[in-house]
Amino acid sequence: MLEKKMSDERLYVALDLPDVDEARGLVKLLGDHIESYKIGLQLLAVGGVELGQELKAMGKNIFYDYKFHDIGATVEKATRSICSLDANLLTVHARPEVMKSAVLGRESSDLKILAVTVLTSLNKKSLEKIGYHQNAEELVLRRVDQALECGVDGVVASPLEVSAIKKLVPEDFLIVTPGIRMLNDNKDDQKRVSTPGASLASGASHLVVGRSITKAVDPRKAAIEVIRDMRINQ
Repeated sequence: MLEKKMSDERLYVALDLPDVDEARGLVKLLGDHIESYKIGLQLLAVGGVELGQELKAMGKNIFYDYKFHDIGATVEKATRSICSLDANLLTVHARPEVMKSAVLGRESSDLKILAVTVLTSLNKKSLEKIGYHQNAEELVLRRVDQALECGVDGVVASPLEVSAIKKLVPEDFLIVTPGIRMLNDNKDDQKRVSTPGASLASGASHLVVGRSITKAVDPRKAAIEVIRDMRINQ
């Protein structure tokens, strides 16, 4: 009996793996069930850009999660370099100079710039330790306001802030949520998490899922379960 295809391009699987060969193996295993992939810093120095181009040639959506954070001129030039790779999404940190420079570097390409608001591994206690006196949601919403002023295409924020963000932004503004876990999953180092369906119901436009799929005993089955939750629980 043929396996029924389950896919949803809003789901980006995070290829946070030790090397590109392991990443290629996972992509092959997931097959047509996954249309979109995130490539982050772990693979950057060991062929991540080339892997992204391979996947793009296969018709996949590519999200380079490089979280640029540097002086404006450097961010502008780095963003311009990414534009040549025909990626779909790129992250930068949500500092006004950084965001404005990334928008300049994108020029007329189709690359979407996402501003990282507050990492999902941080909570109020963590923020206090690094000098912030706002809670996570307050800081996220402040950065969303700045992101809108700078002209980026969306933000990365935890599922817990999505509904509040949705009230502030235009309908086509992207809200990309990591920190996605199924109900029985281990939270690992994530502090602000939610399920796939609940995140979409709150207003997320895209989800990023890593270990719930990549570390599963059966990654293909885990991916299908995530997609089912996206569809059933909205």
